[in-house]
Amino acid sequence: MGRTPCSDKEQINKKGPWSKEEDELLINYINLHGQGNWKSIPKAAGLLRCGKSCRLRWTNYLRPDLKKGNFTEEESNLIIHLHSLLGNKWSQIATSLPGRTDNEIKNYWKSHLKRYLYALGIDPVTHKPFKEDTNTTSTPPNTDDDYSADGGADSNSSSGVTIEEASPQVNLELSIAPPSQPHEDAASVKP
Repeated sequence: MGRTPCSDKEQINKKGPWSKEEDELLINYINLHGQGNWKSIPKAAGLLRCGKSCRLRWTNYLRPDLKKGNFTEEESNLIIHLHSLLGNKWSQIATSLPGRTDNEIKNYWKSHLKRYLYALGIDPVTHKPFKEDTNTTSTPPNTDDDYSADGGADSNSSSGVTIEEASPQVNLELSIAPPSQPHEDAASVKP
């Protein structure tokens, strides 16, 4: 049926937000002994948490090399460019942004950058302008979820854009032009 959660195996009853004292215990232990085996760290550090919880707390919040604060314009542009190449592969994108976690980048994409691209008339999945309909104005699809080729909201599938199709820099300048007239073939014209 599945694995038993670590909190059921041991007498771990601590859930919810981390306290400052717990953070200090974890930081002090890792500074003295290193990261090692995460399964054994909580008990050795005197924490009533599971190893996974300690690992995630350290990785996403307590590491000294983490950047805190707003994303810069350069970071935003890099995320947009890498997303056009890699799709929703947040951990691969995070390797190009030192000090930023994959989860932090994913949250920033979903809450800011995706909406920014929609506002500019760019499809955040294909990174191409939305197609104009001659009868109505273009409206982007529902912005609540990330879309991917297989329909998964948080899929790690590629965005469908190959590296050859993607430009080295994402050009966010759009121009509006009248729709082009379709070319008619002589063979397709019916008498």
